[in-house]
Amino acid sequence: MPMTDQIQPIILTGDRTTGPLHLGHYAGSLKNRVGLQHTHRQFLLLADTQALTDNAHDPDKVRRNVIEVALDYLAVGIDPALSTICLQSALPALAELSMLYLNFVTVARLERNPTIKDEIQARGFGRDIPAGFLCYPAAQAADITAFKAQVVPVGEDQAPLIEQTNEIVRRINRQVGRDILPEARALIPAIGRLPGVDGKAKMSKSQGNAIPLSASSDDIRDAVHRMYTDPNHLRVSDPGSIEGNVVFMYLDAFDEDPAGVEDLKARYRHGGLGDMAVKRRLEDVLQALLAPIRERRAALARDPEFVLDIVRQGTLKARATTQETLDDVRRALGLFAFDG
Repeated sequence: MPMTDQIQPIILTGDRTTGPLHLGHYAGSLKNRVGLQHTHRQFLLLADTQALTDNAHDPDKVRRNVIEVALDYLAVGIDPALSTICLQSALPALAELSMLYLNFVTVARLERNPTIKDEIQARGFGRDIPAGFLCYPAAQAADITAFKAQVVPVGEDQAPLIEQTNEIVRRINRQVGRDILPEARALIPAIGRLPGVDGKAKMSKSQGNAIPLSASSDDIRDAVHRMYTDPNHLRVSDPGSIEGNVVFMYLDAFDEDPAGVEDLKARYRHGGLGDMAVKRRLEDVLQALLAPIRERRAALARDPEFVLDIVRQGTLKARATTQETLDDVRRALGLFAFDG
């Protein structure tokens, strides 16, 4: 039986609306969210405002992918009766909280954030950093605290953002002399970031090395056949290396028979097991995983108004929650406010 709302811890998670989600999202977060919605009061944020921080040149891309990400949520098993799916840009309290929080953090501290530093380098911004991108840690702090989230699932590379959120929380709580905002705990999944099928560190649709959740059976087969293995494993009889072998990384993430995977690893290391045999095993696993997701997604896509109505209803619910937090922060800081 699910816990009641009164004792359920609050969890905030979400995704940038820059494209449909892929297997990396599923392994790193979506699978966990399906389980967590039964034990937590879960809010899922369609982060379209954040997506604009490096996509302001193409706002239509951000807009049209709102429904794509929502479709993926529903297709993997997110239940709108248990999880609140809401649209970031339609929650005005988040923008005001972001502006308030920017008064409690310095530019130097924002620039020192390891996650932001890495992302700036990866995107090649140099000193031409969009202000919205640099200020993202304060905006994320607004997202997290607006829902009074106690748990935030993130990858290990995103953990510095949670710490910066807690720094802002502590500074505001000290300023007002009481704990009006809770600190959040980063929930880091056991499975780290999945590499792309080409062995590169990050799976990305833009790099053509991702398997989307809506992938056809042919797409899955082609992607698995292209997967990076051990370049020195030239003959079936040769001993092979597991380290850095993308096929085995995916088997570890998705195969429901870990003992069988360990047996495959031992045989591969010893020699006598070919790459194609291992890839056939992975293909079977991924076909079984993605076929029902793809079918549910296609069925939901035939009724986009139904999906958008779920987002609208969730956003209305989230609007009340976030406005209440904003009002609490305003009052605690002694800001002038009109009644009504």
